[in-house]
Amino acid sequence: MTAVQDSPRSGHAQLLKGARRIVVKVGSSLVTNEGRGLDEGAIGEWCRQLAALAREGRELIMVSSGAVAEGMKRLGWRARPRELNELQAAAAVGQMGLAQMYETKLRENGLGSAQVLLTHADLADRERYLNARSTLLTLLSLGVLPVINENDTVVNDEIKFGDNDTLGALVANLVEADLLVILTDQRGLYTADPRHDPGAQFVHVGRAGDPALEAMAGGAGSGIGKGGMITKILAARRAARSGASTVIAWGREPDALLRLAGGEGIGTLLVAPTQKSQARKRWMADHLQLRGAVLVDPGAVAKLVREGKSLLPIGMTAVEGEFSRGEVIAVRGPDGAEIARGLANYASAEARLLCRKPSTEIEKLLGYMAEPEMIHRTNLVLTR
Repeated sequence: MTAVQDSPRSGHAQLLKGARRIVVKVGSSLVTNEGRGLDEGAIGEWCRQLAALAREGRELIMVSSGAVAEGMKRLGWRARPRELNELQAAAAVGQMGLAQMYETKLRENGLGSAQVLLTHADLADRERYLNARSTLLTLLSLGVLPVINENDTVVNDEIKFGDNDTLGALVANLVEADLLVILTDQRGLYTADPRHDPGAQFVHVGRAGDPALEAMAGGAGSGIGKGGMITKILAARRAARSGASTVIAWGREPDALLRLAGGEGIGTLLVAPTQKSQARKRWMADHLQLRGAVLVDPGAVAKLVREGKSLLPIGMTAVEGEFSRGEVIAVRGPDGAEIARGLANYASAEARLLCRKPSTEIEKLLGYMAEPEMIHRTNLVLTR
């Protein structure tokens, strides 16, 4: 696939139509109307479209910038502060209005909402990663739309350039989204800056991770947010690692989300080079070090290999090594040969207590039950 293509073809339209789980990220300049305060009309429009897509059976997550910018407005600050404590104070003040606005507009459209504040540390730590994932998937199963922002009030380093573009990609990976939509104040990606190069061509379709795209991207856009097109290109590359494609589009395009979901070629579509299942298998099979293993009986081997089932504690006979919840472990058959690997729902010490025990006894043995399985089938890949 070349870096520049014409409008999306039928295959690309089908990719958009078939997206069931979608993460939408919207930037500060759009949310706050270039820093003049929360744009009630724009937020209301996005919420209306999100609710309409939810009624179609799609699962939506919103990653919204705007807390710092709204806080600046409420505090009467015209210039973005440089000191970390002032940035955090602005975020704390602005987060109140941001959450209230989304809750109000989503409720007006018949959709429940939840505020989720994350830091990058939450997604780097395996156990916290799994906890965040479980929370988000539970909210989606309940028909509640999570509104996510970085927890800027507690981060201990400077609020970084383009952070919420990156956060949008991390959330897409976290929930295994089909599509990441980045709404911005530009139409999409051009081969050069159209403000300075009249020969710049619009990029309708490209391949996520293509180095040529990074060369095309310019610097930061507005003075309100900290991002720019380059952060969106890098976010698309990151999202593609779990098989999610990305669309970069103008946030004020009428019915942008509805038209994208209908397969219309709005903005720049950056296609993930691998399918979701292929990306996940490659991630678990090739790129993670194993900290331990569980041995299983022949019946469990048959369930895993022939029937595609999850690994239940009752099929485990022994535990090797020391590992934490959320780490990748091997599954070995009675002969010691690896048959699969996946993400452990329980740490090694807990797993030893669960060997040969039915799932109904997990809570009695441990005092809690995170999951009924040791490894869920969606977090398991066969290696034999």
